Amino acid sequence: MKGMMAVCKRELKGYFITPVAYVFLVIFLFFSAYLTFKGQFFEARQADLRVFFEWMPLLFVFMVPAAAMRLWSEERRSGSIELLLTLPITVWQAVLGKFVAAWIFLGIALGLTFPMPLTAAYLGNPDGGLIAAGYLASFLMAGAYLAVGCFFSALSKNQVISFILAVVGCAVLVSLGLSTTQNFMASFLPNGLVSALEGLSFQVHFDSMQRGVIEFADISYFVVLIVGWVGACGIMLQERKAA
Repeated sequence: MKGMMAVCKRELKGYFITPVAYVFLVIFLFFSAYLTFKGQFFEARQADLRVFFEWMPLLFVFMVPAAAMRLWSEERRSGSIELLLTLPITVWQAVLGKFVAAWIFLGIALGLTFPMPLTAAYLGNPDGGLIAAGYLASFLMAGAYLAVGCFFSALSKNQVISFILAVVGCAVLVSLGLSTTQNFMASFLPNGLVSALEGLSFQVHFDSMQRGVIEFADISYFVVLIVGWVGACGIMLQERKAA
């Protein structure tokens, strides 16, 4: 545990000693506000954050891989991964430490959107439970996107390649829950398989939670996805260390 916390603190500090974190936060906050108020926020004449949360899956497709691409790609490119893995910590402590630090960073980014619920509260009387559920769903979904990005970051030394692969992977997992994708798949796949693929989508489970329906199945989906992709990242690095 101490090894994981040491890596986590090192990685989290690394975000804020460079302009990377501040550029990311500014871009994320700008687009989250722009997409919300550009949408039907005022036209709906209802004080809630429905529009804000509806844009999260698409916004995360690009923003989270951008935060994740440096996790392992930079370590491999600079050669510091060899030094990191020779420290008195295990590969799994390093993987979990980096992942937790990045997830905390994304949590900070979400937390800085607090003017959004304050705006909704000023304009009306929003349902606090729905807003809390939306933030919980967004945080879990950010962790799932991050786990995918963590895996692809370990896959390549090139940050751009890691970013593109993570964007494609996350986009596929989102699009499986879209009606247009389901209609297309239904034209050549059995209905049972289409339903099974739909159940693998970020979008379906996120939509369920951000509507205020907190079910064990939805939380389990994100937890299993995070464990699976982070585990795959750890196995890959473990094999590379052994080689």
